[in-house]
Amino acid sequence: MIPQFESDTALLPAIIQDSHTGQVLMLGYMNKEAYDLTASSGTVTFYSRSREKIWVKGETSGNFLRAVSIEIDCDGDTILVQAVPTGPVCHTGSHSCFGRESDKGFLHRLQSIIKSRAVEDPNNSYTASLIAKGINKVAQKVGEEAVEVVIAAMDDDNNAFTDECADLLYHLSVLLDAKGITLEDVEARLRQRHKKLKQG
Repeated sequence: MIPQFESDTALLPAIIQDSHTGQVLMLGYMNKEAYDLTASSGTVTFYSRSREKIWVKGETSGNFLRAVSIEIDCDGDTILVQAVPTGPVCHTGSHSCFGRESDKGFLHRLQSIIKSRAVEDPNNSYTASLIAKGINKVAQKVGEEAVEVVIAAMDDDNNAFTDECADLLYHLSVLLDAKGITLEDVEARLRQRHKKLKQG
């Protein structure tokens, strides 16, 4: 479905949602031009009612919104944009205009943290020091953590088991980064397998 703009200057509400966590980030307005620019450039663009002109979110702050998908509601008069924020969305510095950052989808946030730490001084960052030791060392750490998860699973201490699972997921995230693979790549593969299972 395409949005139903009554004219080129008509405005429709555009809800922006974090594509990783599902958290609502902000509400803006789009006219046809802003919608077309968002769809063609992949950068979320609004029409500013106060300035009466096209406004690219992040053009001043540098905190852009990268559109992942655009959906239109059943009446064609509301736009839903799934996006990846490159920084705080709200002018207050908050991740969302509707409150603090959601705890859901933290693995995706961790992925970004690991990517930024990878280029830091290895003397000041465990992540950077681990990556600096090479892919074999990172893979070895994942194997060690996996064994510790198995051992912890055999005990009745769920706190210790949870700690070991966290260690494993962290080190696996480092390995994914070192291999140039993202969580989105893994999710896509899981979706493919799920679809095959449903079809089978």
